[in-house]
Amino acid sequence: MKNIKKWKEFGELDLELKQALDLLTDLELEDAFYKDLDFGTNRMNIYTLRKANYGFGKYLLKKYPHPAVVIAYDSRHKSYEFAIDCARTLGALNIKVYFFGKITPTPQLSFAVRRLQAQGGIVITASHNPPQYNGYKIYDEYGCQMVPDLIEEVKEEIKKAPDAFFIQVGNFSELQKVGMITEVEKEIDDEYLKLVRGVGIKPELEKDDFLVVFTPLHGTAALFGERLLQNIGYHYRLVSEQMIPDPNFSTVDYPNPEDPKAFRLAFEYGEKYHADILLATDPDADRIGLAVLDEGIYHLLSGNQTGAILLYYLINEKKNIGPGVVFNTVVTSDLGAKIARVAGLDVKSTLTGFKYIGEQAKFLEGTDKEFFFGYEESFGFVVKPFVRDKDSLQALVLCCEAANFYKLQGKTLIQVLEEIFQKYGYHQEELVNLQLEGKKGSSKIKKIMNYFRDYPVSQFGNYFISAKEDYLIRTRSTESGISPLLLPASDVIKFYLEDGSWVVLRPSGTEPKLKIYLATVSESSLDAEAKIKELKNIILKMIDKVG
Repeated sequence: MKNIKKWKEFGELDLELKQALDLLTDLELEDAFYKDLDFGTNRMNIYTLRKANYGFGKYLLKKYPHPAVVIAYDSRHKSYEFAIDCARTLGALNIKVYFFGKITPTPQLSFAVRRLQAQGGIVITASHNPPQYNGYKIYDEYGCQMVPDLIEEVKEEIKKAPDAFFIQVGNFSELQKVGMITEVEKEIDDEYLKLVRGVGIKPELEKDDFLVVFTPLHGTAALFGERLLQNIGYHYRLVSEQMIPDPNFSTVDYPNPEDPKAFRLAFEYGEKYHADILLATDPDADRIGLAVLDEGIYHLLSGNQTGAILLYYLINEKKNIGPGVVFNTVVTSDLGAKIARVAGLDVKSTLTGFKYIGEQAKFLEGTDKEFFFGYEESFGFVVKPFVRDKDSLQALVLCCEAANFYKLQGKTLIQVLEEIFQKYGYHQEELVNLQLEGKKGSSKIKKIMNYFRDYPVSQFGNYFISAKEDYLIRTRSTESGISPLLLPASDVIKFYLEDGSWVVLRPSGTEPKLKIYLATVSESSLDAEAKIKELKNIILKMIDKVG
């Protein structure tokens, strides 16, 4: 209440923010102020943002003598204004800023940090979230989203920051005149796109009988999607209504390519023009969804399925596969890992969040192993690590090439997926999102997580548990004992079942949700699907009893 009072009574408070606060009920005010803003996607305003930037700036100044930061932003409400304010805050701390003068894909920000030899990066984006969201993500000198150990160092500096209302900021134009803010030059676009085009392995393929429908869902990939398709030589149709950057995402309920409803217009275009594949990227262009025409029907592939197909294609068609590593996460299907291991590649699973895959890419430098492929179930892929974040534009190139290659062999990607299932087992996955808003929802999520944290290694219904991994306390428990986990601490619990199935529970890092991941494997598709349904019902009934 003291904090709420301070904000309401601050005489120079931004007028729009003041009006918004005046309209909130007591419960809504409590939800807005019961905890401090964290990194990722959340409520944002210039004051909390200034405090975060002040802390980030002080962290950089302690670590580097003359740091520089690259700043990018997406098409969301206030993204540009927030990005400007980031630059003003850092400029006042005498930190050099490279500023993208237009909306920019998140993966390009990652590339630009390393290319410009900056010591940090900022992108203002809420990725695939609804239009009322915005977010703040910070990157290290390697173009990788900061991992928790580094974030904690930044948070320590934020704690030392002055009151958010009284942090000094510079004048943007004046900072430009003295060279403290410099606009990123067009050559960064050209260099990035040249590298993106190079992720394909068969650019010489005949492309005349192949058509792509592409939509950026009103986001930043509108800048490069068409240019890339032209450069790599594909025939394409653009979903014109969604090529316009629109912070309201007016043609979709939810600008997430994981959601089949986001493909509504793409499906219409596909049916009209008889396209072979449909591609949709999320607003900050780090995720991509792929829908495939098979027997007259478009099938939206899951992130796990797309990842497995792209990996299968690379392994079978890439020349001279040397010692390499495939990266996934603890909630990614086991299917890709099986494909990789049979081919003699190493597989490393990280915590959820592409920052951990980006971190591992750095660790590979100077070793005898190459980064072969990285992906996660939530539609994030990277083919080559000149980007240390997921990159929908790299994936766009490879999706087109793989689908075209198999079409020339008389196969659709659905038929290729069936071929993979027959070789490696039928894998089925499902993600259940429990929406739990505000302080009350946060408390409920903690209660559920604590229940499963205390759950013994026994069984879920008729499914026997072989092991439980608790990433918060970093232990693996089996009937024979407890052993340590080497991954960083994170509020994630994974249960392994004796039949090869698994269940993961974790609170979302960006939304008021509890995420429940389910995976099964069987010798038939029907059996794998039946297992998923049964396992989901068991877990949800257990959660209902938690109350």
